[in-house]
Amino acid sequence: MLPWLILAVVVGVLDQVTKQLVLANLHHGQVIPVTSFFDLVLVFNPGAAFSFLADHGGWQRWFFTVLAVVISGWLLVLMYQHRHEKLLPAAFALIIGGAIGNVYDRLAHGAVVDFLHFHYAGWSWPAFNLADSAITVGVVLMLWGQFRGHPAQP
Repeated sequence: MLPWLILAVVVGVLDQVTKQLVLANLHHGQVIPVTSFFDLVLVFNPGAAFSFLADHGGWQRWFFTVLAVVISGWLLVLMYQHRHEKLLPAAFALIIGGAIGNVYDRLAHGAVVDFLHFHYAGWSWPAFNLADSAITVGVVLMLWGQFRGHPAQP
């Protein structure tokens, strides 16, 4: 399990390094255009994905923190159960690493630090971060692993 745990820690650390760079160089709400469809921004999301429950008085900070910790614990159990595979433990590690990064934000800043903003022709994707990307890739890999079936156990 060690390689998968290392992957989770690396994802969490890279997430925090990128967020610290953004926090050190941008002020809240600042937009730095990088391309015609991509900006660096600094926003704080007290809710979940796509700012779900962001305007609900603060209780969601603790709810999403506890939820992430509980799900990460469950994924660690699944990681152990699938430790001889490659795809599912990698997926679980990406999700756990992303959760670690966002939980740290909630505890340290009261909200998740988001800074990647894609947009095109009047359409805009909500700002996100490396942790969100890792969670998304992890969920896609997990679903792919589930749909393709489990390899025969030795």
